[in-house]
Amino acid sequence: MPTTPPRPSAARPRPPQRRPARPPVRRKRPRWALRAATTLSVVVLASAGIGHAVMTSLDADIARVDPFKDMKNRPRAGHGMNVLLVGTDGRDKITEEERQKYRLGGAPCHCTDTIMIVHISEDRERASVVSLPRDSYAMTPSHVDATTGERHQGHPIKINAAYAEGGPQLTVRTVESMTHVKIDHYLEVDFTSFMKTVDVLGGVEICNADPLKDAYTGLDLAPGRHRLMGGEALQYVRSRHADGSSDLGRMKRQQRFLAALIDRATSSGILLNPMRFRDVTRAVLGSVRADKGFGTDELLDLGRAMRNFSPSSSEFTTVPIGQMGYLVKGVGSTLKWDPAKSAQLFKALREDQPLAAHKPRSKALLVPVSPQQIRVQVENGTARTGLGQRVDAALAATGFRTTGTPTNSATPTTKRTLITYDPRWDRSARSLAAALPGSELRAVPGQGAVLKVVAGTDFERVRKVRAEDELQGEFGVVTGDEVGCV
Repeated sequence: MPTTPPRPSAARPRPPQRRPARPPVRRKRPRWALRAATTLSVVVLASAGIGHAVMTSLDADIARVDPFKDMKNRPRAGHGMNVLLVGTDGRDKITEEERQKYRLGGAPCHCTDTIMIVHISEDRERASVVSLPRDSYAMTPSHVDATTGERHQGHPIKINAAYAEGGPQLTVRTVESMTHVKIDHYLEVDFTSFMKTVDVLGGVEICNADPLKDAYTGLDLAPGRHRLMGGEALQYVRSRHADGSSDLGRMKRQQRFLAALIDRATSSGILLNPMRFRDVTRAVLGSVRADKGFGTDELLDLGRAMRNFSPSSSEFTTVPIGQMGYLVKGVGSTLKWDPAKSAQLFKALREDQPLAAHKPRSKALLVPVSPQQIRVQVENGTARTGLGQRVDAALAATGFRTTGTPTNSATPTTKRTLITYDPRWDRSARSLAAALPGSELRAVPGQGAVLKVVAGTDFERVRKVRAEDELQGEFGVVTGDEVGCV
């Protein structure tokens, strides 16, 4: 195994060395975006102002694991650095009070709850985060079962089950064989680490256009802006039943939270405060597992290079799915990747190319339904001449399908802008309300597909909105600044 070359003496960051596999040792594990968000925060939070002695003292807190042991015929190294972030469902460090409050009971399955590849560009100016759905159809390489000791030939599984059969090593081998992306580092984090990190940061702000309620995790968020502390943040990133999109929706929320965490970390002064950085890092490293090659030098070098990192420097996507509900005997319903699109995506990672390079930037607020699908009739509810025409034109410019012929309301004394809608089109109504800040929603059964806006004296502007599920470039990519609060 090659040794780490001498580090440059100047403060100027050096490009990462592409190393073959590295060793490690053992420890506990956790659950997805929490660890993804938490672990990436370690990468992002390292600052040029942090002393090597402080970081060295923290290095001993990292439990080690050897995910690259005896691996052969690995993909050729590309440019930049690829980190495999996984989270298991281990929960042994959670207190009984936390178990009850945040619905963390139940038996763990000892499988990876989430898997992500985080690609840090060679120039250290970009992070590309690719989520691998836990139910992805996968074919394992031949391996020894971690529980029974039996040797298995390659066979189909859901990708999150690779961990239970062969631990971190089989997880890395399966991911590499499916993506042809060489993994440079491996990281796991747990519930406790995640909650402590968010708390040390003073919470993380997220925004949601729809109410989010999940009886399984206890998540209950009204539409709007929220600052989530550790336990609430854990509920947010774990929820699979907050809407009808199941695990794919949860991955979007996890990516959004990760972008918000990066924003919080890079804008709160932590990068310039050695003691605060130390506290955050301790919260993370107390329960992280990593390969032996990811340590003090890597944290410091990466931190120096990424001092100016920001949400706009990060991009997020999920592997393109070609077939939902792909049934496999003995495995069940899986998600099968789109072979052509996924191959292009991983080729871009190997070649260190931005995933969002050809995607137009947008500051529009994310909403459930595209404005182009929403029909609107505008009424002027005031005595102000031309207000109806102004509102109609502004909504049309944002993409809403207005009638183009606004009318005057029978009651010209409306103070607060009112949106009436048929309850069958409630998601469209919430999307329209997001574009009209401060407006009131009122359900009118039987109104039909056309939503009505009665403009009040409080009207100021129409906010730009776009649908969450709109195609964002070739790979469905969003950047960190696009999924944050507007």
